[in-house]
Amino acid sequence: MMISKQRWFTLSLPEQLGNIGSEVGRACTWQGKDDQSFWGAITRALELFDLTQEDQRWTKRRSEIDRARESFADAVLGGEEYQSTLSDMEKYFMQFALLARRGN
Repeated sequence: MMISKQRWFTLSLPEQLGNIGSEVGRACTWQGKDDQSFWGAITRALELFDLTQEDQRWTKRRSEIDRARESFADAVLGGEEYQSTLSDMEKYFMQFALLARRGN
């Protein structure tokens, strides 16, 4: 089930990016093993990116969020543009999950 927009907008930026990272991790896990699970995780990650981009609190951080989404999409499509990999993206987002766990 997808998180509600109202609930998403109560999360801090590290919490939002950490949750995106959870889906990136799922995509990593299922890549090459189960296409339905892989693409489901990709879809959920993109939906969470969309919600984060809509969050008015992060207007000044929008270019960073956009770049992270673009790098994620590049990784999904094989890393042609930025040599991104899902594994690297998972490591990137894990830092936000750890920050959120510490209390921002």
